[in-house]
Amino acid sequence: MTARGRRIDDIEVLRAIAVLMMLLFHIPLLLITWEVPWWDHLTKNYLNFWPGVDLFFAISGFVIARTLLPSLRLGMATAQAARAALAFWVRRAWRILPSAWLWLGLILLQSAVFNRSLALDTFHANFEATIAGLLSIANFRLAEGFLHFKYGGSPHYWSLSMEEQFYVLLPLAALLCGRFLVPVLVVALLALMATPQSLWLTCFRAHALILGVLLALAAETKAFAAFEPVVLGRSRLARFAALALPLLGMAAVAPLGQRITRHPDDVVAVLALVPVFVACFDRDYIPPRGVLRRVMLWAGSRSYALYLIHLPVFFATREIWFRLAPAGTRFGPGWEVTFLATAGVLLLPLAELNFRMVERPLRRHGARVAARIWPETLPNEIVAA
Repeated sequence: MTARGRRIDDIEVLRAIAVLMMLLFHIPLLLITWEVPWWDHLTKNYLNFWPGVDLFFAISGFVIARTLLPSLRLGMATAQAARAALAFWVRRAWRILPSAWLWLGLILLQSAVFNRSLALDTFHANFEATIAGLLSIANFRLAEGFLHFKYGGSPHYWSLSMEEQFYVLLPLAALLCGRFLVPVLVVALLALMATPQSLWLTCFRAHALILGVLLALAAETKAFAAFEPVVLGRSRLARFAALALPLLGMAAVAPLGQRITRHPDDVVAVLALVPVFVACFDRDYIPPRGVLRRVMLWAGSRSYALYLIHLPVFFATREIWFRLAPAGTRFGPGWEVTFLATAGVLLLPLAELNFRMVERPLRRHGARVAARIWPETLPNEIVAA
């Protein structure tokens, strides 16, 4: 295994794939809102892409546990566990919250001054969603309000809230459970899998997060190296299959119209762990190669910005063409390329700006603050997470 502070490029590629899946899921729902028969038929019956968020969860569980748990053990051994946990929370806060709060504020502003089409719902709905996002309880609000009241322009913050809850709970669980952390996590995972499928479970599906943590713990053992899929280093076809088959399996059990399983969340979480397991060896087992890989690495490093920004960009695209198109225009077939191009022109530079001007400088500042609280914090540890 690589040093716990080093970025794993294969993980970055998986982040890019995860955010691409989420874009494919949200485009027909919130950007191209008219019927596209072939796409609607595909996503309702054969392949759906909402499991991209579960791939994010599996990655997050692995990466966070990989950096956090060794630091906590050292803190417990030196009677400074509280400082180690506080340093972790400081790093996470500076990494996650500035961008999240910035775009929550911009979405609220957008709903007030650039929302003549009401693509973002009402200002009141966005005000409520903003408060839920600031308090990291957007998943509670989504579970309560889905199909019952308008959510606003930030429904994707439900997953961010769940991750923030995970960041609070994992250090506490590690400190309280000590060497019993693994059986506690296994029991929690089995309880989730035994729970009947429901909207509330969907908004609190921690299956992939827990599996990612368990993978990180397993990777610390001496026996783990014996499970490395070395055949992937010798076969391009094997590398492609190791990535494509789990992703296709995740997408295949996701459509609401299929009857493959009554517990898609469980299956998706297990399948999401497979590419993360392959990636964790840091042997470039995850395709692609060449220029496309460099593009994927760019997208992976900016996946957080792409995820935060894509929905306000989608709503802005709809508002732009609502204002520019002749009065009475009915958007439908033929407008797809225009909407996609407009969204792309807005999304990519905004994600780059957010990464360079907000994420990267504040992430580094958070790492410096955390190092003052807990000197054992690795200066580059934040890069991995």
